[in-house]
Amino acid sequence: MEITPLIWIITIAITIAFFVYEFFAHVRTPHEPSIGESARWSAFYIGLAVLFGVGVGVTSGWTFGGEYFAGYLTEKALSIDNLFVFLIVMTGFAVPKIYQQKVLMIGIVIALILRGMFIAVGATLIENFSWIFYLFGALLLVLAYRQAFSNHEGNPANGRFMTFVRRHLPVTDEYNEDKLTVVKNGKRFVTPMLLTIIAIGFIDLVFAVDSIPAIYGLTDEAYIVFTANAFALMGLRQLFFLIGGLLERLVYLAQGLAVILAFIGVKLVLHALYVNELPFINGGDPVLWAPKIPIWFSLLFIAATITVATVASLIKTRGDRGSTDELPSATAEPQKELS
Repeated sequence: MEITPLIWIITIAITIAFFVYEFFAHVRTPHEPSIGESARWSAFYIGLAVLFGVGVGVTSGWTFGGEYFAGYLTEKALSIDNLFVFLIVMTGFAVPKIYQQKVLMIGIVIALILRGMFIAVGATLIENFSWIFYLFGALLLVLAYRQAFSNHEGNPANGRFMTFVRRHLPVTDEYNEDKLTVVKNGKRFVTPMLLTIIAIGFIDLVFAVDSIPAIYGLTDEAYIVFTANAFALMGLRQLFFLIGGLLERLVYLAQGLAVILAFIGVKLVLHALYVNELPFINGGDPVLWAPKIPIWFSLLFIAATITVATVASLIKTRGDRGSTDELPSATAEPQKELS
């Protein structure tokens, strides 16, 4: 895949233009987006991502197109998991709903910048050190294990990192509209708004650690990695308000992501064996029997896993709601007899 510096410049410029437009058109004036507004813009960004993928397939071949779609699906699923943590953070800091857009927007921009840095580092490592695939694969397998047993019950707003921040910054407990700092009695204080943004920025850094190795397990094209990440993050703000209550119903999303990360981790290790140069493995020669997992299989596996996790979550939470709704009627009869 031949990507010239000019194409990189145009792509980055358009990406920045989209986020600048988002800020001035939707975020600058504090308000809580309606369901209709969120649905329209979510559909627009998803449609744009699909059209771009089709463009990649038509112009560069469907191997690259498949890699883009597999990467986009993976990053979108991981981004939705990000949203769940963002929800916990904003609840912990009691961010007013009309200001949540600004927090999300800044958090998403931070995420894109951090991922851009990780993408550049990852591309350099892959180009110069083939053994990095072993490291990426092992990292994803560890992250998959942790993801499988995560419950998102901890509140990042009260974690060690935020405790450290509060200890070193003068903090006020009151919001002053959407301002990041406020002056009281001649002294400048940090508002909870800034603390929320710091917390989300730190979370973005943590999530980038599993996000970038995961997509590099599907493609080694830095351009595909960047665009898949950019499109996954575009429209994430609107998606937050669109599926708000649904986030809590995706109870098996963590397990689904764990399966995807483990799958990509195994794929990376197999690829590392196939291009092996480490002298203590097979005498430094490639392990040619290591199977190469085709991108079409990766795409189908990721899509199927996300679908199964989503459907199973909705069935499970619907069943739980049904059993909860039956509780009052079950306890009503004894009360009636007592009377």
